[in-house]
Amino acid sequence: MSRKKSSANRKASSRLAFQPSATMARVWAIPQRWLKNVTGFFLLPVVWIFTKTFFNVFSKAGHDSEFWMSEEFWFFALGAALWTLWFFGSIWALGQPRPLRAYVFGHELTHAIWVWLWGGRVSRMEVSREGGFIITDTHNFWIALAPYFYPLYSLVVVLGFGMASLFVDITRIEDTFMFMTPLQWLFLLLGATWAFHLCFTIWMIPKGQTDLTYHGTFFSLVIIYLMNLLLVAVFLIVASRHLSFASFGRELLENTESFSTMAWSCWQQVRAAASAR
Repeated sequence: MSRKKSSANRKASSRLAFQPSATMARVWAIPQRWLKNVTGFFLLPVVWIFTKTFFNVFSKAGHDSEFWMSEEFWFFALGAALWTLWFFGSIWALGQPRPLRAYVFGHELTHAIWVWLWGGRVSRMEVSREGGFIITDTHNFWIALAPYFYPLYSLVVVLGFGMASLFVDITRIEDTFMFMTPLQWLFLLLGATWAFHLCFTIWMIPKGQTDLTYHGTFFSLVIIYLMNLLLVAVFLIVASRHLSFASFGRELLENTESFSTMAWSCWQQVRAAASAR
């Protein structure tokens, strides 16, 4: 499914090798990349509506001084800032970000997790600093693009603290470990792991990954953008005491109606101009 990369291009590469069933017959069909790139074009209104909704909601959260002064926000931001400094510092000092092997492992494991979620089987997985790949019998664009919007290490942090909370209420623990409470460590690690995901995702996208090109680069980028924006919106709603999923849904509906009205008005003007000719 993916061509071999020369040694000059092997740095941090990733391949998702799909082995189709022997019973699959070749049939004439519209090329998937072409069809999905057209689908990506029709998703642009969704991108516009969701982006406008997110920034409207973010603006409302900006008027919430409690949110910006909250312990959760400051420790999340601190974790994100510390990781971002490390990421660019390692590129400047070492020529590539570190830990690269940890990213490749998380990237390929995320592919594998989504293969299992779709009922598939992973027959082989390899990871190294130069790149990695898995071989599977199941493939679709969700599996291919999952590492670019599924923050695996952030979910590991949430799962770890969630399991700990089954035995002790970490929100009430005032004892500190290395000058911070468990809750402060939670948000610090969430910020660091989210920045880890975002920095490596942005760094990897321009490198010609077959994960993106196989399903059409334009379509893949649209899906990655929408899914990451959705995750950030969820984080914002959960973190802000004055926002809710219901209010976000109402804002989304209002912007959808506004876009529909604008689109219909433009269509009427185009028809009127065509009739005038």
